[in-house]
Amino acid sequence: MLFRSLALAPEFVRRNLKMPLHFAFSYDEEVGCIGVGRLISDLAAAGIRPDACIVGEPTLMRPVIAHKGKRGYRCAVRGLASHSAYAPAGVNAVEAAAEAVAYLKSMARRHRNRGPYDRGFDVAYTTVHTGVIRGGTALNIVPHECTFDFEFRHLPGDDPEALFAEFMQFIRTKLEPEMHAVDPHTGFTITQLSTLPALDNGPEVEVVGMAQELSGNDEIGKVSYGTEGSQFQRAGIPTVVCGPGSIAQAHKPNEYVAVEQVAQCEAFLRRLMDRICAN
Repeated sequence: MLFRSLALAPEFVRRNLKMPLHFAFSYDEEVGCIGVGRLISDLAAAGIRPDACIVGEPTLMRPVIAHKGKRGYRCAVRGLASHSAYAPAGVNAVEAAAEAVAYLKSMARRHRNRGPYDRGFDVAYTTVHTGVIRGGTALNIVPHECTFDFEFRHLPGDDPEALFAEFMQFIRTKLEPEMHAVDPHTGFTITQLSTLPALDNGPEVEVVGMAQELSGNDEIGKVSYGTEGSQFQRAGIPTVVCGPGSIAQAHKPNEYVAVEQVAQCEAFLRRLMDRICAN
């Protein structure tokens, strides 16, 4: 949508806009939607309050009214090194991390098996995922440190603070007491890496109807990946996600957008032009 929007910008101007049209470009969206916060602050400082926002992430040009929220964390485990022949004298940071990761997996299973569910999403429940783990130096050394990164991708109705609190209760009441019995300086330190609120619209919201009209698609959807749309919504700007291409082709070698999707995107923009231009 970005390139087609820029290509059509002169035509929007020539046709005499009846209202302002802004193209908003951010940075570091893939590592926590960092740039959009400054962008929204700059809009507010300039006295700009958009009537609607359309985020052009890949949705096959189907209006998306909701997506999951995300919290990302890094957990650092401090153990106590010793020779593996005297393993009980040490505190094994890798094993403590493994127990914590196993508990996260149990949370993931519970949400998968018991919900709550929102069948509008392709993955209908909150997910818990551990993506990176590092620790240990040699087989005959009890490791003194280990780190792992994990995330919650939660439904709009699930509370990410409650998910984190449950995990921390397990750490503080089950794992750390056993570690502290050997050495009180051992334990867990957790740092939040990223946070992204969920996007949550009802089908009756005006911007949803506008996106349906512009896309020529009455179907609406919800997606499990995150976008900057929720940040705009949180700032009080009605927001919907709608753009060319499929998330199935994203984040892998040879990404592409089908030619017919580009054509549908241009048709969307030309309908918008007819809607907001005088000529």
